[in-house]
Amino acid sequence: MKIVPTPIPDLFVIEPRVFGDHRGYFFESYSKDHFERAGISADFVQDNESFSGEGVVRGLHFQAPPKAQGKLVRVQKGRVLDIAVDIRKGSPTYGEHYSIELSGENKKMLWIPPGFAHGFATLENDTVFLYKCTDTYSPEHEGSLLWNDPDLGIDWGVSAPKLSAKDQIGPVLKAFDSPFTYEK
Repeated sequence: MKIVPTPIPDLFVIEPRVFGDHRGYFFESYSKDHFERAGISADFVQDNESFSGEGVVRGLHFQAPPKAQGKLVRVQKGRVLDIAVDIRKGSPTYGEHYSIELSGENKKMLWIPPGFAHGFATLENDTVFLYKCTDTYSPEHEGSLLWNDPDLGIDWGVSAPKLSAKDQIGPVLKAFDSPFTYEK
């Protein structure tokens, strides 16, 4: 397992070693030891799965303290453009985003610690997206940013995205008071 830092502090791409032969493939999708050696402390308590058609945008979501969630995300089937936005006050990369294509084929994962808003756009039909979370879902603590805030400058890679009613509203970054603080 290779854990690769991104240009945004504390955000990592995870590239598993995939072993394949005539029967199929095998890979380790999580290793506490590998994560800890890379400085990632995560105690996962909930796994989630979503299924989407092509052109769906989900996000940008987060959970505020004390129910903040770190997420290890990957695609089992299909493809997404995955987006993480740094919303930690005082961070040198506050308001910046990182995007990566995750797919059932490339098997890459993204570690998104608490303090990031997260979303994705599905690039294929029948996409299955998996999340490992460090805290349970708490509707009272959920928050979002407007997915198409022009100040974020995110190219979602889809035209005419399919959105939930909740994702069509949300504050823009300029009007947002983040509940997260960057810690070096």
